[in-house]
Amino acid sequence: SYPTLEIVQDGAVRHVRLNRPDVRNAFNGQVVEDLQAAFAEVDADPSTRVVVLSGNGKSFSAGADLTWMQEQASLPHADNRAGAERMARMFLAIARCRKPVVGRIHGHALGGGTGLTAAVDIALCSDDCQFGLTEVKLGIVPAVISPFVLQKIGVGRARTLFLTGERFDGSEAMRIGLVHRAVPIGSLDAAVQQVVGELLAAGPAAVASAKELIRAVGALPLEDAIPITATWIADLRATPEAKEGFAAFLGKRKPNWIG
Repeated sequence: SYPTLEIVQDGAVRHVRLNRPDVRNAFNGQVVEDLQAAFAEVDADPSTRVVVLSGNGKSFSAGADLTWMQEQASLPHADNRAGAERMARMFLAIARCRKPVVGRIHGHALGGGTGLTAAVDIALCSDDCQFGLTEVKLGIVPAVISPFVLQKIGVGRARTLFLTGERFDGSEAMRIGLVHRAVPIGSLDAAVQQVVGELLAAGPAAVASAKELIRAVGALPLEDAIPITATWIADLRATPEAKEGFAAFLGKRKPNWIG
C-alpha cells in the first residue's frame, strides 16, 4: 500500500499508477519514496514480468510539486542536497528495474514528468501530450533528470530544450527519441497492450539480460566490446531458458517460459 500510488496486478503485469490527480500527479517527497519502494518490490517479485507506469486523471505527471520544491529550498544545504539525491535514486530505480518498464504517457509530462518518461524502457504517448524541460522558466535546471533525458535525446537536442524550456507535443517527442511511439489518445491503451504482449512473448531472463547488455556495451569501443559480448552470448545460450526457446522455435510451438 502506497499513499500516492495505485498498484494493480494483472497476471504477470504490474500497473503502477501515479495517484495524485488533483495536482496532475506532481511528485513530492512521498511520491519519491513510494515510487522507489514500489520498483524495489517489483524487482523482488518473480511473478511480475512487465511493469506499466502511468498516471491517473488528466495527466501523467506535471513534474515536481512546487510547494514541496519551495520547502526543499528552505532546508539547510545538506538536507536540500539529500532530498535531491533521493529523487535521483527514484529515477534510477525505474531505469535499473530488471523487469521491462513501459510508460503510458498522456496529458502533461512536464519537467520531472519528462524525466519519468526518459527513465522507462519503452515510452508510449498520446500525440497531443505536452512535454517540456521547463525548469529554466522557474530559475532552475533539470539537473536530477538530465542523465536519463540525455540518454534518450542526446546532447544536441538537449542544448535547445534545456535552455529554452519550450513545450513540445507527443509527435515531436517521438521524432527526437524521447518516446517510442505517439498515437491518438483513443489508441494509447491498445498500443500499450501490444508492447506488453511482445514483452510477455520473450524470455524473461533474456529481457533482463538485454537491459544489462545495453548498459554494459553501449559506451564501449567496438574492439573492447568483443570479449564481453562473446562471453555474454556463450553464457546465455547455454541456459535452460535459451534451450527452451530453441526447442520451441524448432518444434513450432510457444515456449514454456519459467520466470
